[in-house]
Amino acid sequence: MATSTNAELLAMSGPRNPYPGKLGVVEEGALADLLLVDGNPLENIKLIEVPEKNLVVIMKDGTIYKNLLR
Repeated sequence: MATSTNAELLAMSGPRNPYPGKLGVVEEGALADLLLVDGNPLENIKLIEVPEKNLVVIMKDGTIYKNLLR
């Protein structure tokens, strides 16, 4: 929710918006940074202490750097 709200605010800046693509959504053609955690970090924040095990997908600027779901 915070990500989509910030994306809406950036979009309202018009030509000063530094991002040319869609923000705040996960869909084809959108700019995305995404971490997919194996578990619920709201219930157990320690999940992010072991990223090699618990972060199953890492995507930055729409490029996937790690994908253990294949």
